[in-house]
Amino acid sequence: MEQVVQNVRKGKQTLTGIVASDKMDKTIVVEVVTRKLHPLYKKYVKSSKRFKAHDENNEAHIGDTVRVIESRPLSRDKRWRLVEILERAK
Repeated sequence: MEQVVQNVRKGKQTLTGIVASDKMDKTIVVEVVTRKLHPLYKKYVKSSKRFKAHDENNEAHIGDTVRVIESRPLSRDKRWRLVEILERAK
């Protein structure tokens, strides 16, 4: 009896964060803040990480809330692409 093997693709990871820098051409720096529960003290600890994302049309600006998606490596540091701008900075 033959077994049929299906290729199941994992969905690409998406992150939501705030644009920290837009000074580079076609690149933004997105800061993502996460809250983790400390295992011993049971207190939520904030941690943040910065990702470089590709912004083809230079649409996003500092302070905008954006959604980025994982992609193939675009440069030495860029592994994310801008999907949408959720909220503009005031």
